[in-house]
Amino acid sequence: MTDANTPHRGGYIAAIDQGTTSSRCIIFDHDGRIVDVARREHRQIFPHPGWVEHDAQEIWINSRSVTGEVLASSDIPASEIAAIGITNQRETTVVWDRATGEPVYNAIVWQDTRTAEICERLAAGAPDGSGIDRYRAVTGLPLSPYFSGTKLAWILENVDGVRERAEAGELCFGTMDTWLMWNLSGGTGGPGQEPGIHVTDVTNASRTLLMDLTTLQWDERICEDMGIPVSMLPEIRSSSEEYCRVRRRSVLGGVPVAGILGDQQAAMFGQACLEPGDAKNTYGTGNFLLLNTGTEPVHSDKGLLTTVCYRLGDQPAVYALEGSVAVSGSLVQWLRDNLGLISSSSEVEPLAASVDDNGGAYLVPAFSGLFAPRWRPDARGVLVGLTRYVTKAHIARAALEATAFQSREVIEAAMESGLPVGELRVDGGMVVNELLMQFQADILGVPVTRPAVIETTALGAAYAAGLAVGYWSGTEEIRRNWSAERTWEPSMPAERREELYARWNQAVERTYGWVQD
Repeated sequence: MTDANTPHRGGYIAAIDQGTTSSRCIIFDHDGRIVDVARREHRQIFPHPGWVEHDAQEIWINSRSVTGEVLASSDIPASEIAAIGITNQRETTVVWDRATGEPVYNAIVWQDTRTAEICERLAAGAPDGSGIDRYRAVTGLPLSPYFSGTKLAWILENVDGVRERAEAGELCFGTMDTWLMWNLSGGTGGPGQEPGIHVTDVTNASRTLLMDLTTLQWDERICEDMGIPVSMLPEIRSSSEEYCRVRRRSVLGGVPVAGILGDQQAAMFGQACLEPGDAKNTYGTGNFLLLNTGTEPVHSDKGLLTTVCYRLGDQPAVYALEGSVAVSGSLVQWLRDNLGLISSSSEVEPLAASVDDNGGAYLVPAFSGLFAPRWRPDARGVLVGLTRYVTKAHIARAALEATAFQSREVIEAAMESGLPVGELRVDGGMVVNELLMQFQADILGVPVTRPAVIETTALGAAYAAGLAVGYWSGTEEIRRNWSAERTWEPSMPAERREELYARWNQAVERTYGWVQD
């Protein structure tokens, strides 16, 4: 077994990608290419409508297992792994006992909406009448069930005995990066083994609703408002530094853990979006746009989130504006599962490509309201512009176009920061849909580029870890590693582009006011 003090100068970097549905370990080489992958899914737990939970112990077991599996399948010894990076589902919240390592409750997932009442209570109590923007100036975030802080407050308020144990200093809070790091580095300790470290990085901390964007430290006033003991919170560190070595009784014992980035920030880093104005859009269940705004936080009056993009060692933090589209890939699933228009998701592109346009039909998937930049919880989905001419092919095309239209809305809101987007780098499952990518370029009027390595989330975490241990010499190497696999240039006349977008806006306005309460 490798000693914890033995330096590692191996030929590869490993990244643990702890996502919403699965945990993976990916090994990369110096060129940023994938060597091997191992993956395990975990259960999705739905105790009540709107509640989503994960078993944190199951996630730790799966994350530990995939590290061993990928080393075995690749036939790479642990001594050849220079460092490990972690990327994770950002806002998912877990609380555990320092002494036993047992979670006090299931992890509450970022999608969970149970804390709406807590958010309403805090908004109503804003002394300046700012409502959901009570903490936005400090944290860059509105009051929302999305973020970790209110999930932690819910656990403290609703799980028997937890508040008393927390106030006694017995419990730890963390997002999934913190949970994995604590376990990787030692957990509860043991003979000859130090206990695990309790840390997070600035990107994950910036998604809790508890961190001051300027000081990069926990805001004690906000914690007090939410009834959260500061002693529960992890130490906030940079995104790229050597935090610890993996505990000795592990297949990766002694390997440095040296990078942490929340998933969307990791994708940004993996896309080498390292300069102000660089932007990436991830196309998955929903869409996540990030725009690099440089070393000063930029606040949006269009409802975009201000977040930390990354921080390398003791360098200044880099910030981003983030906009989310709630429904994109899940709209294709809706066509398949709810309407039966297709039997598999892969059928949507050829069906949509069988017609030249949407036939005048527009599909706005406001299934649970509209996110940025409109923020209309009263909205519900509509399919408008129907005539006898419209077929299921036109509806399939309208569904793909909806993703591109929504992305344009968010990108335009982000560009109001004064940073123009000259190119959009894309990743995620939907970027294999070439019809969608061409329409995205057309409706934006800027090139859309798909990278050669589309596993950008894990790659970003690997880069952060590799930079910290000198595996890569600096960010210039990351820029050189990035390469385009394909670029779609806009080919639609500007007049046509604006005509379609105006029709889209008309369709969106038809969604308003469907929910009265």
